[in-house]
Amino acid sequence: MTRTELAAGTATLIAVAAAGWLSAASVDRHFAAAGVDNSPASGDSSTACVDAGGSWKNWVWANVPMLSPKCAGEH
Repeated sequence: MTRTELAAGTATLIAVAAAGWLSAASVDRHFAAAGVDNSPASGDSSTACVDAGGSWKNWVWANVPMLSPKCAGEH
C-alpha cells in the first residue's frame, strides 16, 4: 500500500463518518420536532413512559429504553 492509497482511504473513511454523523443529527432534529406532542392539552408530560397495558407513550423512536418509568397515575 502506498502513501497515496493510505491517504485516499483515510480521507474516504473520514468523509463517510462525517456524512453519517451529520445526517443522523439532521434526522434526529427532524423527527424529534415532529413526533412528540408537547401541548398541555395532551394530559401527559413529554417524557417517555409505559402505560398500564405496556405501550409506550411520548416515544417517537423505534428503539425504546429498557427502564422507563410507568406513566403518572398508572402505578
